[in-house]
Amino acid sequence: MRVISGLARGQKLQTVEGLSTRPTTDRIKETLFNIIAFDLPESRFLDLFAGSGAIGIEAISRGAAEGVFVDHNPQCHEIIRENLRHTKLDRFARIIGQEVPYALAQLAKEEEVFDIIFLDPPYDMGLAEPTLLEIVRCGLLKEDGYIIVERSAQIPLASISGLRVLREKEYKTTVMTFLGLEEKDL
Repeated sequence: MRVISGLARGQKLQTVEGLSTRPTTDRIKETLFNIIAFDLPESRFLDLFAGSGAIGIEAISRGAAEGVFVDHNPQCHEIIRENLRHTKLDRFARIIGQEVPYALAQLAKEEEVFDIIFLDPPYDMGLAEPTLLEIVRCGLLKEDGYIIVERSAQIPLASISGLRVLREKEYKTTVMTFLGLEEKDL
């Protein structure tokens, strides 16, 4: 796995060994970042269930002002930290080593908001919908921001109160769902 473009272009990234994480393939990552390229400069990017940190690192490499990485696995923290040091992007990053719901509550308490939130939870654990509900409840998404959910094409994403689907990009076994806040009645 490598950084595809930007400041750290071509830098190889370490991954967590074993089956505890499922890195996004370079092909899917490249397509995703082609879609969001114009929204990245100076954005605040939140990478949930971050694993190796590859998605957040790619965002920072391509111009995001800050990347916040959340993963509860201590092995993932060390890999993210090492990948950030290796790419020399660590000054633009923060790592939170907590379960996602606790990290979201902490970020809300700190009154943090993000332009882009990416989440790639384990596919078979039913974590996407509760995480999306918590993001909305905590008010972590900027009004004109969006959330990207990577999920299995076999597992549908339930409708979430407060969010609307902006678009979906389907691959063979993976779907990227883009969600924005529901427009408020004037």
